[in-house]
Amino acid sequence: MKTLGIIGGMSPESTALYYRIINREVNRRIGGNHSADIVMHSVDFEEVVRLQKSGDWEAAGALLAASATKLEGAGAQLLLVATNTMHKVAPAIERATTVPLLHVVDATATAIQRQGLQRVGLLGTTFTMSDGFYTERMAAQGIQTIVPAEPEQAETSRIIFEQLCLGRVEPEAVQYLQQVITGLKEQGAQGVILGCTELCLAVDEDKTPLPVFDSTTIHALAAVEAMLAPPLPA
Repeated sequence: MKTLGIIGGMSPESTALYYRIINREVNRRIGGNHSADIVMHSVDFEEVVRLQKSGDWEAAGALLAASATKLEGAGAQLLLVATNTMHKVAPAIERATTVPLLHVVDATATAIQRQGLQRVGLLGTTFTMSDGFYTERMAAQGIQTIVPAEPEQAETSRIIFEQLCLGRVEPEAVQYLQQVITGLKEQGAQGVILGCTELCLAVDEDKTPLPVFDSTTIHALAAVEAMLAPPLPA
């Protein structure tokens, strides 16, 4: 089993989900009392949010690159950033370390391709929905993304930061997100990406009018696949 390095804390709620999903899947596959070989560095989310809001992505990239370097020094053989939005600075992380980064967009795109879909809705923070780092990487893999209108983007992002990142799930927020997803379906979406690692806390897949691609679960399971993959022949 390869050692997985997790850059976490963005938010602690989603990092805990990643940790639980990865360990349960490793145990399901191997059995016994097996668990995942993980090293983790958890950053202060308040600092990350401050850099996001100020638009200082260079400093944000440096912060996560430093985290990646610590994980490489601790023996990580694979890296995972336990958040969607901060994949905006993935290039800075990749420049700082020789350890392969498991990119959330690539994992999610693979899951969508397996379902034969080409046009999907995207929910996430405003940064994720409005910045090309996510949609362009999806487009490069043949997948068109549809995002909500700006007012819906703003309200979805508010729900994420003010509720879900703090572990709060209010019924009004659950209902609102379902309405947004219904609107994406009306625009022609064949499925919907939960492109924020906390959204799975508030979106019930069984009540959603579209196939749901939960990036948290998809990304975590892709990490397990990489951890347990046999080494390539020399």
